Amino acid sequence: MLTSNIDLLRTRIGLLEAQLHELKQELSEADRDAERLAYGLGAVSRIPPTEQVLGVKASTTGKARKWPLDAEEYVRYGRQMIMPEIGLQGSSYAALLRTTQSPEIFCPYYWCTIGLVDGDVVEWSNLHRQILHNTERVGQMKVDSAITGLRQLNPKPHYVAYPDHLTPTSAAEIMKYYDIVLDCTDHPSSRYLISDAAVLSGKPLVSGSALKTEGQLLVLNYPPSKLQSDNSGPCYRCVFPKPPPAEAVVSCGEGGILGPVVGVIGVLMALKAIQVLTGKTMQGDRPDGKQTEDPATMLLFSAYSNPSFRHIRLAGKRRKCAACSSFQTITTQTLTSGSLDYATICGIISPVNILQKEERVEAKDLKSVLDAGTKRYALLDVRDETQYAICPLPGSINIPISTIQAMSNTQPHSSQARESETEAANTSTILDSIGLDVPIYTVCRFGNDSQLAVRKLKELGYDNKGTRWIGDVKGGLRAWKEQVDPEWPEY
Repeated sequence: MLTSNIDLLRTRIGLLEAQLHELKQELSEADRDAERLAYGLGAVSRIPPTEQVLGVKASTTGKARKWPLDAEEYVRYGRQMIMPEIGLQGSSYAALLRTTQSPEIFCPYYWCTIGLVDGDVVEWSNLHRQILHNTERVGQMKVDSAITGLRQLNPKPHYVAYPDHLTPTSAAEIMKYYDIVLDCTDHPSSRYLISDAAVLSGKPLVSGSALKTEGQLLVLNYPPSKLQSDNSGPCYRCVFPKPPPAEAVVSCGEGGILGPVVGVIGVLMALKAIQVLTGKTMQGDRPDGKQTEDPATMLLFSAYSNPSFRHIRLAGKRRKCAACSSFQTITTQTLTSGSLDYATICGIISPVNILQKEERVEAKDLKSVLDAGTKRYALLDVRDETQYAICPLPGSINIPISTIQAMSNTQPHSSQARESETEAANTSTILDSIGLDVPIYTVCRFGNDSQLAVRKLKELGYDNKGTRWIGDVKGGLRAWKEQVDPEWPEY
């Protein structure tokens, strides 16, 4: 009973201490919201909190009250408050979410400050997986749209919008106001930046990603790094010391993403964040029977595999990690000075530009060839079979770029080429059936793979020693939509 009274007194003291701070902050927010409303925008706070928000709230009347929550809040949160893993005090936390993928993971939080960092706007292609946005908010800043959705779900937390992309100069400054960081980005450059800043800020990091039908989840820098300590968890650099080759990085726009996969990873990230914030992480048994923190693992999810979930045990901290070891070379100064160029470190893929001018045609010129009907030609669409089925050009032949690249580098009419894998051999048969004097046009989605196809076909000798023209459509089907058919499906 004495312990309960002490806890209650501490809660009420925290309430009074927080009241003045919140009133000042609300006044500042109201001034800015009035300005935003004048421009037809929703009221959103863009002011970083000056200190971590306490797990207490002022009453609606501005007076101290007997109980720390409103009556409605006890009902709202009661189903999880009665669980020993959460309890009343389990709600008294602040959280930071950096999201371009999974804004739904905010939903379990209350009595907290939630910061959103994103410099993008809502696009139609976001709506099938980023469920806080909706059709009416297409074109809005993502942070504004997400906060609108979050407030509809729960107006209780304090939401802070950072409508810019995270940068080395801003990352650590933003993170210092929060207790945990959630990384939902989709490029290695941002993942390394967020991890480095989380280590320097001493914040645990929940990192999730999803692509196609698969996803992965890690809890990093937990417990937060103390450079000389072996007890802290690994950072992103410990797990992935070197970035993947830039050409191996596939975005959702290129590789696709199944909406529910993002939801699965997002919900699991929310669960991990709650475990970290409440200090109730998974535990394992030691041989002596004592409980110990579960070793760091990576959770892998595959929607079309059985089982769908797998865990990979991580090796732990790297002894000479540049970010979180005693051999640290990444410091607050190197981060904020701009000397770390994450885009350069991780690599950026520029548009393919390997063909000469005379090897390329505009989409409108191809349209003229198709309409003339007096000239023989072959039009190869090198997208994969699934994309080709979405919107094929009339008269085109589908030969995926992967099939063309798998073809033998021997002469196309040799027996060795025909003994290669079945798909490549069938492609050789199709290409062989095209007259030697018939020009070959290649087209793809954006005009990159089509150039690779041209180069490969010439290497295989299908240009008939330079007497047959082989070239691509510059800009691909995106250019076709811009120059020829405005109604062409853009996916």
